[in-house]
Amino acid sequence: ISDNTSEVFSVRFSPDGNYVAAGCGDGAIRVFNATTGALAYNLQGGSNVALPTTAIRFRPTHESSKTKNVLLAANAAGSVQHWHMTSGKCLHSLVEGDNNQVYALDYDKEGTKFVTAGKDTAVRLYDEATKTLLTTMQGGMGSSITSTPGHSNRVFSVRVVPQDENLIISGGWDNTVQVWDVRVGYAVRSMFGPHICGDALDIHHNTVVTGSWRANHQLEMWDFGSGEKISDVPWHVMPNQPSCMLYAAQFSKDVAGRFIAAGGSGANEAKVFDRLSNNSIVGTVTGMTRGVFAVDFAPGEQKLAIAGGDSSIRILDVVNRGYSGHEGKEEKDQE
Repeated sequence: ISDNTSEVFSVRFSPDGNYVAAGCGDGAIRVFNATTGALAYNLQGGSNVALPTTAIRFRPTHESSKTKNVLLAANAAGSVQHWHMTSGKCLHSLVEGDNNQVYALDYDKEGTKFVTAGKDTAVRLYDEATKTLLTTMQGGMGSSITSTPGHSNRVFSVRVVPQDENLIISGGWDNTVQVWDVRVGYAVRSMFGPHICGDALDIHHNTVVTGSWRANHQLEMWDFGSGEKISDVPWHVMPNQPSCMLYAAQFSKDVAGRFIAAGGSGANEAKVFDRLSNNSIVGTVTGMTRGVFAVDFAPGEQKLAIAGGDSSIRILDVVNRGYSGHEGKEEKDQE
């Protein structure tokens, strides 16, 4: 999809997989038809003075949902907005205080709560129905001896743990992933090492994947229960080529969480790995003039969106080519 005029910092499929929303560097939120690539909705027009839309999430939909097609968006001005995609109306807007910049968002799986994080290192949980702040969690709570852990620098990715929505994980510039427990209001354990500079943190069952903006050990898997590292996922840098420093990483949304997609700058590429085949490379997308800032798997099918600094959004199918049990990837014509 090349009908986009600004770099893309966040990309997400709608819950039905029919649309792809892009949070753009000019502040715009553009929604495209995932099949034709045509611009379907422009929720917020961009400008050369607007701050970037840094994160977007579609609210999970259920049969009981009164309003569907709701999109949550955050920007570097510190505002968090609810948009109704099909009508183009902004349903609600809040601004986090003290000049905070919001870089990360997530919903719980029922869509009843949402979480934000960003420049001021705090993780905030809100009630979706009332839009009220439920709790603010950050490091340093308590006396110096019993002070709780937390982030000491900007937070760029946050996830509500699907199997236990009292738990939230977050990562950022301080080389830690924090595991927060809403019931006690602070971080209960940490993972040390990942340098997260984008939406490069995800969890599937008891496995966490992190993508770090660095030349080595950039893609790693961790045991959620213990916080210990399980393994690296080798990037396989080609000879005489730059390394890829990651801004984005995600598990596929199938039941097995079979694939991992990741991308970044340096080599300006994205790769897909098959966890059921010893993390073998399924496919690589190269030739981009600028870095990959965002990836997203579609729900319910093996379709992948890749976007970043070159303003284009690439939609790809992960397909079985029918030989040796290996998977391949083919790029659609509508880029």
